[in-house]
Amino acid sequence: MREIDVSVIEQAVRDLCIKANKHLPADLEEKISVCAECENADLPKSIMNSLEENIKAAKELDIPICQDTGMAVIFVEIGQDVHFIGGSFEKAINSGVARGYTEGYLRCSVVKDPLRRVNTGDNTPAVIHTSIVDGDSVKITVAPKGFGSENMSCLKMFTPSATREDIIDFVVCAAKQAGSNPCPPMVLGVGIGGTFEQCALLAKTALCRNVSEANKDEFYSAMESEILEKVNALDIGPQGFGGKTTALNVAIEAKPTHIAGLPVAVNVGCHVTRHASIVL
Repeated sequence: MREIDVSVIEQAVRDLCIKANKHLPADLEEKISVCAECENADLPKSIMNSLEENIKAAKELDIPICQDTGMAVIFVEIGQDVHFIGGSFEKAINSGVARGYTEGYLRCSVVKDPLRRVNTGDNTPAVIHTSIVDGDSVKITVAPKGFGSENMSCLKMFTPSATREDIIDFVVCAAKQAGSNPCPPMVLGVGIGGTFEQCALLAKTALCRNVSEANKDEFYSAMESEILEKVNALDIGPQGFGGKTTALNVAIEAKPTHIAGLPVAVNVGCHVTRHASIVL
């Protein structure tokens, strides 16, 4: 049994909140650069170049890539041979978020109650997803989620008679309806299967996949490619001004489901679909 003091968790979350908001994942940054070269028209190419300059400036000036520094979504994979000591695991995570957002001068956007709308002042509480895995290590992923893109996300409970094409059309329609609102080019996370809540979580976790990696199942990787092609044919383009790059990537995650259902969720990410991880 390996013991980990929760102070280590707090510090890691604090650092990841700042890192994720200031440094785009290298694979996504590279994808933006490649797509910028694909644009032929002056306006979309200029916008893509501006996005690249913004990412570079954030690094050089040590400031957030986007003013919406998001709601902190935390994924924690806990080895079953790990024992936390020194206090509350959940409190440690929220303390790490509070420190990251206040010490990192990140915008605090969380309200304590969804209807009474009073800001908590430190971007807590975080949304925490934990899973128990083999081993004695802990992997933490912080994925700040801005709501310009989150608001464009959707979920539909299909019947089992729905076809592959029906699901593709649903995802493409979601991107079309989103339009310029999620600051395209978008990253689309798609969850298929499970239950109502699990397919939404699958879509969220899909956004954290490396954009250079396709689904390992060829059936779903082919769907990813087809959806991406159809979304980019919408001509929404960078920031909604037209062009070849409406989406940077489509990632599908699927799980077993009930014989009577077929849930599908689309979680929309903006061009700064941020996440940072550490293994302790």
